[in-house]
Amino acid sequence: MKTLYTSTYSPYQSFTREEWRQLESHPNFPISEMDLTQLHALNEPLTEQEIQDIYLPLCRLLQIHITHNKHMHEEYATFFNRESRHVPFVIGIAGSVAVGKSTTARVLQKLLSMNQATPKVDLLPTDGFLYPNKELERRGIMDRKGFPESYDAKKLLNFLSAVKSGRGELQAPVYSHLYYDVLEDEVQLIDHPDVLIVEGINVLQVSKSDSRHHRRRVFVSDFFDFSIYVDADADNIAQWYIQRFIKLKETAFQNPDSFFYQYASLTDQEATDLATEVWRDINYKNLIDNILPTRFRSSLILEKSCNHEVRGVRIRKV
Repeated sequence: MKTLYTSTYSPYQSFTREEWRQLESHPNFPISEMDLTQLHALNEPLTEQEIQDIYLPLCRLLQIHITHNKHMHEEYATFFNRESRHVPFVIGIAGSVAVGKSTTARVLQKLLSMNQATPKVDLLPTDGFLYPNKELERRGIMDRKGFPESYDAKKLLNFLSAVKSGRGELQAPVYSHLYYDVLEDEVQLIDHPDVLIVEGINVLQVSKSDSRHHRRRVFVSDFFDFSIYVDADADNIAQWYIQRFIKLKETAFQNPDSFFYQYASLTDQEATDLATEVWRDINYKNLIDNILPTRFRSSLILEKSCNHEVRGVRIRKV
């Protein structure tokens, strides 16, 4: 007789918020000394409780991986009888527009840098590796900004390759959300950090195979030691995107230098209609076609509820 198996198998372990918050973390961590206003994004709440329940256990988990990675490099150096070169531990953070990737990245940067073992933690947004607007216009893809083809993937891959080779004093391009463009005369210096956090919607994406060349393609995620996907229901993300757009209309868009100054005088209803259209025609399509399919390529998934709080965590089994 054939045995029927009803259990569902998954490469991930799942934790409820309550289960996750009970994991070992840092009971004496000085959360009250942190300026939370410098960490969370516009219209996205961040509480001490969220840091205590979610980010401290996550930080502890990352430190386990970082320590293991360091020991492995030291043992490799001993085995090969060669001097070990300092190589940063690289963390990738992916997810949709408006889902809270930047907040997650800033919180982890702050927490990890407060540990003596990893005092230097750099944060690299991949927005800087977008093609400049003039190049997007030349290619006729300005309306697909944020889609895979709008990034200079080769430049990003070369940069991460240099990071993982142990090179220092690397210059990364900088993106301005005020001008909605890459800044030509400004760079971010990445110089031998203990940890490098790479944040962007594109970091777990896999390029399509080039049938003309029978060789293995290299992907951004190949340079990650750990990766995180920030997840939420699409309807919730849409609502957050629209709310953020309206808030920006009342604040940053009021700056005459802003690329979006043209929307500063919109009524709330007009802004809602415009944001809804942009979400539906651009960001939602990018999420479904290019971002969401990468979710299960991550090491860990943060599942957020409608109020931005993490309701559950999935961690890839080892």
